[in-house]
Amino acid sequence: MLAVHFGAGNIGRGFIGLLLNQAGYEVVFVDVNQTLVEELNQRGSYHVQLATEGTPATLVKGVRAIQGQDIEAVAKAIAQADLVTTAVGPHILQHIAGAIAKGISQRLEVSARPLNVIACENMIGGSAQLKAQVYGHLNESDQAKAGQWIAFPNAAVDRIVPLQKHEDKLLVTVEPFFEWVVDQSQIVGEAPAIEGVTYVPDLAPYIERKLFTVNTGHAVIAYLGYLYGYATIDEALRDDRINQAAKGALQETGALLLEKYRFEKETHEAYVEKILGRYANPMLSDHVTRVARSPIRKLSPNDRLVGPAMQCVARGLSAEYLALAIAAALLFDYPEDPEAVQIQSERAQNGIDQALRSYTGIPAGNPLEQIVLEHVRSLQAQ
Repeated sequence: MLAVHFGAGNIGRGFIGLLLNQAGYEVVFVDVNQTLVEELNQRGSYHVQLATEGTPATLVKGVRAIQGQDIEAVAKAIAQADLVTTAVGPHILQHIAGAIAKGISQRLEVSARPLNVIACENMIGGSAQLKAQVYGHLNESDQAKAGQWIAFPNAAVDRIVPLQKHEDKLLVTVEPFFEWVVDQSQIVGEAPAIEGVTYVPDLAPYIERKLFTVNTGHAVIAYLGYLYGYATIDEALRDDRINQAAKGALQETGALLLEKYRFEKETHEAYVEKILGRYANPMLSDHVTRVARSPIRKLSPNDRLVGPAMQCVARGLSAEYLALAIAAALLFDYPEDPEAVQIQSERAQNGIDQALRSYTGIPAGNPLEQIVLEHVRSLQAQ
């Protein structure tokens, strides 16, 4: 069995590639990082280390790589593949869509075999968005055939990859916990047999649970940690103010998730405790500036902060700690982050009220607007 995976970075090697390899797939990585491509082809293997004391590294062998700019080679691999996955980041999907489309066209010319393309990205509906971009490169005939034989099942993925400090370019350290959930209703043919993948009939509850718990909590700690002068997530979480804010925000999103999806209260509370424990693990330490990066995306109306906050307000639920995190994100002025610079420029030119509406989509007069602005003033005073 052949799996083509876009993205040979830490998540690609340490999470998706590892599970695919353990499921018996020959894994072909596609990446534009020439150093990674050459190392993978030279060795044909790499190691994955769990972020726990005394755990031996796992050898992942029988892998190879293709330079992502070699469209012909990428397309040929896709034409022969049994599965295609991605872990490249939401903004990069559009750049790989053309190569995927070319591979699908070549595949449809010679065979009628099902192929699932799963975007394992930190976003809602990643595979659906990739499908739209791929279809933009297909002619009408191939679109019709692809509708029968090619599927783009949405997925939710979760695994923390800490800062990497290895001499070995390919060694990657990952946390023991992981979650990979796929919408089985969108699968074409038989579901790929991958140990560790959970297939569910409705992905929405799991996507929002992950986004509004793991990503929300991470963002709360990162933005407040930056304002309070901390370098890493685990350091920031030891500050009682930040610890309480993270717990408070996850209580707010928890109330929302329980009301929307009827998760069992005890099960969800245990999930939250596990997430908080992951943040506090010093072996998973990450820079607050890296976790906080791209604040425009993270402040968007359906993302980890504004999304649950608006839903909480609409349902009459508390959103105080979520509003605090939104305020902190609006004040994130890290000069090396282009999105942070853009937000601060908007603040300077048009004021915080306009920046709030521009980047969060919170309507003027919405109760959440005033709560956020009050927190902005409080944080600025501190």
